[in-house]
Amino acid sequence: MHSEDPFSVRPATLDDAPLICGLLNEIDTIETGAPDTELHDVETDLAHPEADLGRDSWLAFEDGRLVAYALVWDESGGERVDTDHYVLPGHEAAGERLFELVERRAAERARANGADRAVLHLHLNARPTTDVGMLARRGWERVRRHHVMARPLSDGDRAVPEPPAGLGLRDCADPADRRRAHALVQETFSEHFGHQPRTYEQWLDDIGGDRVDWSLVWIASLGADDAAVLYSRNDRQSMAWIGRVGVRKEYRGRGIAGYLLRHAFGTYAALGRDTIGLGVDTLNESGALRLYEAHGMSTRYAVDTWEVVLPVTPRRPPRREPGPAA
Repeated sequence: MHSEDPFSVRPATLDDAPLICGLLNEIDTIETGAPDTELHDVETDLAHPEADLGRDSWLAFEDGRLVAYALVWDESGGERVDTDHYVLPGHEAAGERLFELVERRAAERARANGADRAVLHLHLNARPTTDVGMLARRGWERVRRHHVMARPLSDGDRAVPEPPAGLGLRDCADPADRRRAHALVQETFSEHFGHQPRTYEQWLDDIGGDRVDWSLVWIASLGADDAAVLYSRNDRQSMAWIGRVGVRKEYRGRGIAGYLLRHAFGTYAALGRDTIGLGVDTLNESGALRLYEAHGMSTRYAVDTWEVVLPVTPRRPPRREPGPAA
């Protein structure tokens, strides 16, 4: 912290989860009209085994009030580093100070990975509380847009159409099928923008494995071949959520993704949920956006991916003391 700053900065701790959740919901309400952050998601981020909160997280306070929060993480083991950053309107100086710390730490992490640059990604609402002019001055650019889509559910959704011929569906109650779901996610999303390969154990850490309801994760198969996967969750207050719908390349165009969607709609309608949502890359080449629109989903708000490329200062070799004179 600079002595003239009107704010103080410290690392986050696990005990700060409720405080951070409150800040994020305040920002959600400003940006989208309603709170949409769950405490357990914040707890999962802070407790992630790959997070070093002492060096990878920051809270900014003004007059005792939390006004900004940032977290850095690295899933690539290379140049790619990701960050979350949230700041309340009117606290731009605190927000920019956290960006300085985020960028410095991202460069450190990329250097530790042996990379010669850091490619830092940030997801922001298309109309964020963050000062995008400041981001542009710091060299950040918008590189991608996602839509958060939703659809109302009713009793009429319980009647799921017949599956495509020969298609079978099973949930992931069997631990072996959980590993198969992970493998299908990795395969079907391998070419998607921003995808980072994750081991099964890492994926479980990412999705809060001990909270996953595996009866809401489905694998679709044709004969002996697994063709597709749908991962969903029922732990959000605002709506049920579809985290992934992936169909293997050789099985696309057969109506499998649409059937999985209708199955999810019917399941959640039967559970009493009135809304279901998901996120979609608007440039997804598989036509996912059109598929979701054709099944009654519409855009609630947009999220932009911002990127900055940072130089990494090479590590200096350790200084060698001169040896004794001959």
